[in-house]
Amino acid sequence: MFCYQCQETLGNKGCSGAAGACGKKAPTAELQDLLVHTLKGVAAWAVEARALGLASVEADDAIMDGLFATITNANFDDSYFEAAIGEALRLRDSLRDAVNRARSAAGSKGCPACGTDEGVAGEKAALRSDAALWTAAPQDYASKAKGVGVLATGNEDVRSLRELLTYGLKGMAAYAHHAAVLGRRDDAVFAFMARGLASTLDDGLSVDGMTALVLECGSVGVAAMALLDAANTGAYGKPEMTSVDIGVRGNPGIIVSGHDLKDLEMLLEQSAGQGVDVYTHSEMLPAQYYPAFKKYPHFAGNYGNAWWKQREEFEKFNGAILMTTNCIVPPADSYKARMYTTGVAGYPGCPRVEADASGRKDFSALIAAAKACEPPEEIETGAIVGGFAHDQVAALAPRIVEAIKAGKIRKFVVMAGCDGRQRGRGYYTEFAEALPKDAVILTAGCAKYRYNKLGLGDIDGIPRVLDAGQCNDSYSLVVTALLLKDAFGLASVNELPIAFNIAWYEQKAVIVLLALLSLGVKNIRLGPTLPAFLSPNVAKVLVDGFGIAGVGSVEDDVRTLVG
Repeated sequence: MFCYQCQETLGNKGCSGAAGACGKKAPTAELQDLLVHTLKGVAAWAVEARALGLASVEADDAIMDGLFATITNANFDDSYFEAAIGEALRLRDSLRDAVNRARSAAGSKGCPACGTDEGVAGEKAALRSDAALWTAAPQDYASKAKGVGVLATGNEDVRSLRELLTYGLKGMAAYAHHAAVLGRRDDAVFAFMARGLASTLDDGLSVDGMTALVLECGSVGVAAMALLDAANTGAYGKPEMTSVDIGVRGNPGIIVSGHDLKDLEMLLEQSAGQGVDVYTHSEMLPAQYYPAFKKYPHFAGNYGNAWWKQREEFEKFNGAILMTTNCIVPPADSYKARMYTTGVAGYPGCPRVEADASGRKDFSALIAAAKACEPPEEIETGAIVGGFAHDQVAALAPRIVEAIKAGKIRKFVVMAGCDGRQRGRGYYTEFAEALPKDAVILTAGCAKYRYNKLGLGDIDGIPRVLDAGQCNDSYSLVVTALLLKDAFGLASVNELPIAFNIAWYEQKAVIVLLALLSLGVKNIRLGPTLPAFLSPNVAKVLVDGFGIAGVGSVEDDVRTLVG
């Protein structure tokens, strides 16, 4: 195996050998490489099918869900990927046959989508394997995956751009998936996912062409985040400023982690009146801000912190656990039997909840398991305040503008992104504590757990930590910046008193970064380390063109970013 898609990759170079830093075993990583490779074949045919008016929702969903499932810490279950590969092969062949029939009917052998006489661009690379490759014995995964994995691209810069685009697409797929679950789809997003993924097979694509696709990925990523924002608010109302209890009650509990609000809605409906309380964890905390969920009296509060502390916190929680998406830490045997997975999330040995044909999930087994558990152990008390998505900030805008004009707010610092295990991430806590009292933090994602319980106070009733929500709600931070830009009549967000110090961990943070770049945001600090998948030349493009920089000392960065 070789993988360097997350921030914790070994030595900031790449995970290899028997397992990755995330705990994923080599055979699983190799199956993921094989799935992504197969999806490239599906994508290549899907591009041509679209050009012929034969767009396939089935293929779009396979690409979306397959990319999402290969995000760091989403799925560790070999059987999931074996099934997904088989389905992708079926779809690939079905699309190929449909396209060839359409060509034959039109009397053409060419490919209108790619302008070649041999069919889909990159098809020779994508489809040189046959079914025997994908049904190889587990001991053969490594040799098969080596020919299609990351290192199969020899040129370092081409590899870097292809992986940067692929990871952006994985993040986009996650957001498109959550929107689709709620009935919102945008064909332009699906079309780009197919085109972008297929482009990674094209050895004739120039570096400039690949760079343009990476930036286009950011632009489409904005559209995907806007789509999800509309889906969430359309289903559950607009997030509002909310004080969330972080203590516990006396009933048995269910803790929900991941990102999927639809799963939480179904669980709350089915567990009402059952004598159990439901708690959010990590990136599910922002569910507490939506009006629709507040009608459930057994929706208790938030338990614990960011994803990487779950082994300790799930042990103490005592109750049933629902992992709706990433981020899974390989569970301890002591609670594995009460950790349920669903959707694209999976872990071998954990019970699973599948959706029926209508999308409904039956959580009765999970609820019954929770009833047999002891109540959660209290690990902290108090409350945290959040719910500052763009509509809530817009309501506060007059007060914010007045505070800026009065000199009470000097700077906004965007500290969105991911948390992680590395000791160096203490930097973000220290940075938040070192900010001057007239600086306000705008945040989204689980990075907030480094500072959202510090009690940093407020400025004229405006909290100094404004939490917009999940990682995808970084879109709200962009809307907030644009709102302030317009309020002050500025030409660019870069003219605002706003700085960006973003923490990243996995591929959803990559699409957020690309989205910011596509909007012209410059001088972003990115840490705690720069991505290992950026070659020196590609990193130089980001540094020279956008002012991307790594983090330094807390003192120097506060001085540089805030003054």
